[in-house]
Amino acid sequence: MKIAVLPGDGIGTEIVAEAIRVLEVLDLRFEMESALVGGAAYDAHGHPLPEATLKLAKEADAVLFGAVGDWKYDSLERQFRPEQAILGLRKNLGLFANFRPAICYEQLTHASSLKPELVAGLDILIIRELTGDIYFGQPRGRRTAVDGHFPGAEEAFDTMRYSRPEVERIARVAFEAARKRNRKVTSVDKANVLETFQFWKDVVIDVHKEYPDIELEHMYVDNAAMQLVRAPKKFDVVVTGNMFGDILSDEAAMLTGSIGMLPSASLNSSNQGLYEPSHGSAPDIAGKGIANPLATILSAAMMLRFSLNQPQAADRIESAVKHVLASGLRTADIHSEGTTLVGTRQMGDAVVAAITKTITKS
Repeated sequence: MKIAVLPGDGIGTEIVAEAIRVLEVLDLRFEMESALVGGAAYDAHGHPLPEATLKLAKEADAVLFGAVGDWKYDSLERQFRPEQAILGLRKNLGLFANFRPAICYEQLTHASSLKPELVAGLDILIIRELTGDIYFGQPRGRRTAVDGHFPGAEEAFDTMRYSRPEVERIARVAFEAARKRNRKVTSVDKANVLETFQFWKDVVIDVHKEYPDIELEHMYVDNAAMQLVRAPKKFDVVVTGNMFGDILSDEAAMLTGSIGMLPSASLNSSNQGLYEPSHGSAPDIAGKGIANPLATILSAAMMLRFSLNQPQAADRIESAVKHVLASGLRTADIHSEGTTLVGTRQMGDAVVAAITKTITKS
């Protein structure tokens, strides 16, 4: 099992280090190779996704990714900004399906910004289409307007587009996932305004005919945003486009208590995947040893389950995280009165200890 390790920038190096420690304590054999990505790669090689890094990612069974970005790179041309690395990996590896589970652990119901009764038992799976939509659509750029409200003025434009095969494959992923859960899919669109998402809705309805055992509902994205904070437990599997999924999954993260708890998996048709926390590089706290590593550790568990065919090892990690939370240990983002504040390394230590204990027992 070959894992490409791409820590990236900011807190990426700190949280990935803890996930690696967790993987190393398992009774499994991994070949792990690290490479630079994002701002760190730009500083060293003049590009956020060097050819050597891309080659390593392509040859690996899975990619463990930290986070990229820093304010100091904001003045660079877009093609050289750290965030282009993650877009480049998604495109070159064909990572079209993004899984973002939003689970509110029993011990963290009071860490959520919502009332405990609204989030207790929350378990949503957001499936985001990852290689289409406005993030990748062409044409895009800047020009002088020839029509509109201000002819002759400078304007910028992006193109939102989806093809039938793109929507069909992500819809099937969602319906298949729902079969392993509560058999309900909510397709989020903006069909009342956007032709792209009227098309999305039509194609999802067509694919649904293959899954008569699954309940399908459609919801406009603005209503979905409202319902996520009004009645989040009404959702099971949510499937949506790239931009809407980007926004809604971050909203859902806060229901769990912190975006520092939200792992993610981005898969291609061969189940090769990129695994990363849903949060960013947080340069304001980088190097302070206070970042929450649990989203990255849980992403490593998803990697074991989806790409490396090691479901029992994934279960061990997830059980260890629950055990650590039950013990009362908390990083700053989920800390509350009556719990014990720890740093990044200490949280990693606790998860490693919990896994070691279960391995010894088994």
